[in-house]
Amino acid sequence: MAWSTRELAELAGTTVNTVRHYHRLGLMKEPERRYNGYKQYSVPDLVRLLRIRRLAELGVPLSQIAEVEAAGDATPEALQAVDAELAANVEKLRQARADIAAILRDQAPADVPPGFEAVANRLSEADSSILHIYRKLYDEDAMADMRRMVEADSDEVSKELDALSEDADEETRQRLAEELATSLAQNMRAYPWLTDPVGHLSKSARVTQQTFIEAIVELYNPAQRDVMARAGILAREQVSAEQGIAETPE
Repeated sequence: MAWSTRELAELAGTTVNTVRHYHRLGLMKEPERRYNGYKQYSVPDLVRLLRIRRLAELGVPLSQIAEVEAAGDATPEALQAVDAELAANVEKLRQARADIAAILRDQAPADVPPGFEAVANRLSEADSSILHIYRKLYDEDAMADMRRMVEADSDEVSKELDALSEDADEETRQRLAEELATSLAQNMRAYPWLTDPVGHLSKSARVTQQTFIEAIVELYNPAQRDVMARAGILAREQVSAEQGIAETPE
C-alpha cells in the first residue's frame, strides 16, 4: 500500500504542509517516488509520522524530538526537562489570564504595568512608562510597595505635576515641591528601603542609576524634574530631622 502526501496527512490527522515541514527539519526522510514523480509513502513512513505527532502532542519542541528519541535510557530525564518547560509555560499562561482578568475588572488599558490595574486612571503616560522601566530594575516586593505608594499619594498633586508646563514660574514650582515633599516623606517613613534600595534591585546599582536618570530626563520636562528634585531634598530633610530628634536623648 502506498499513500500520497495528502493521503498520509489525512491518515495521521495532520496537514500536507506539516508533513513537508517535517521533511525540511529532517525528522522524516524523503520517500520513494512513483514513475510520475509523486511521492509514495509506506507503513514505516506512517508510523514515523505518528511517532513525531505523539511527541509533539506531549509538548516536545520539534527541535528536541531527535534528541528525545536518541536519549535511550535517559529518556525520562529528557521528558522531565520538557515537563519543566511546559510547567513554566502553563504558569505564564495562568499569570496572563489573571492579568487580563484584572484589566477587564478595572477597565484599565491593556498595556498598564501589572499590579497597577486598579490605579491605572491615576497614572500619566510618563508615570506608566517609568513603572514599566522600574519593573526591570526593582524586585516584586519593591513594586508592591510602589503600588501602595500610588494608591496613597495625593491625586490632586499628581495631576498638577503631570500638567506642569516647562515654563512654570518659581512660586508654582516651590509650592508644588513642598506639597509633593509631604507625600514623599510619608513614603520614606513607611518604606525605609527607598533611601537605600540596594536590597531591592534586580540590576546593578550603576545600571539602575543610569537607567533611572535617562528615563527621568526623557519622560519629564525640566520644570517637572525641578519640582521632583526639590521635593526629594525637602522630604529627606524632613525625615532626617525627625530621625535626629528621635535619636536625641531626653
